[in-house]
Amino acid sequence: MQSATEVLRKIIHIDMDAFYASVEQRDFPELAGKPLAVGGSPDGRGVVATASYEARKYGVRSAMSSRQALQLCPHLLFTKPRFEVYKQVSDHIRSIFRRYTELIEPLSLDEAFLDVTEDKAGIGSAIEIAQAIKDAIKDELNLTASAGVSINKFIAKIASDYQKPNGLTFIGPSKVIPFLENLPIDKFFGVGKVTAQKMKGLGIHTGADLKRFSEDELRRYFGKSGKFFYHMVRGEDQRPVRPNRISKSIGIEDTFSADIADRDEMMLEFKTLCDKLEKRLENKSKSGRTITIKVKFSDFTQITRSKTNFYDIHRGNDMYLVVQELMEKVNVENLRVRLLGVTMSNFKGPDYIPKEGRQLSLF
Repeated sequence: MQSATEVLRKIIHIDMDAFYASVEQRDFPELAGKPLAVGGSPDGRGVVATASYEARKYGVRSAMSSRQALQLCPHLLFTKPRFEVYKQVSDHIRSIFRRYTELIEPLSLDEAFLDVTEDKAGIGSAIEIAQAIKDAIKDELNLTASAGVSINKFIAKIASDYQKPNGLTFIGPSKVIPFLENLPIDKFFGVGKVTAQKMKGLGIHTGADLKRFSEDELRRYFGKSGKFFYHMVRGEDQRPVRPNRISKSIGIEDTFSADIADRDEMMLEFKTLCDKLEKRLENKSKSGRTITIKVKFSDFTQITRSKTNFYDIHRGNDMYLVVQELMEKVNVENLRVRLLGVTMSNFKGPDYIPKEGRQLSLF
């Protein structure tokens, strides 16, 4: 494998700062400077989608229950997500990216990789391009973004998180190895809390500590991830920026303001979710074969059930028929449900045909 220093690509990772919360604070000045959670509710129900930096100081994080968030920050404010607005802002941000390159790999609404090895504006400097993008986002949208610039995706991703918020970090070819060797192990992208604790138990506290282990040793301790960790700490990442990154699944879910216990009411909610999922599939020109449902109960336990069809489907009514079949295998008697979800995956067939639909095979 090539060493990191032989790779001459110029990669930028742009990551918006507390995206949903920042949009809300921009649009509603009374929320500015206050601890804010997007998603969840002040009665303790639901889950936080993202939190402002003022809330993060108290330990509030995304995917945290509202109840836990309120325990950490009793004066936390809540607001409902406005995904249509976030999508519009995201589209504007990507139009800014396209001023410099067509090699854009979105990871979500608020972050993306850009390959500017050959930039459209002929600037030549990835650092200048990253700064120009940050300036345009601030001037045109009144939002801030953090940027990481380096020789590959992995290093650029770490760099963008290094000086958040509103940071710009450049890690050049000669700095990659020293930077990684001195980096605390829990700052490495892909190393979660559990893995970090296991590594520390093995005496691995920095990249330099990790580098002392052979690939075989790391595989023995961490399974398949060991190979990733071995190359990670050496700055080796040959993955190209993929403009047409394929979604592996598209889903939708809803957390209710009050638990529901009636099966008919659940099925009505599922029908609504299927109809909404149809629109999302249309927007992505997708159809799929595997339907997965998620049911989360009031005690936060959850189950999933899936079925794979022999043909592609995309219409809400077709998905709902599968959901009905799956729900027949789920016992919800005397149980209260707080969340339902539907996900489509296994996009094997050709792209969705919106007008004519798709004729099913006789066999």
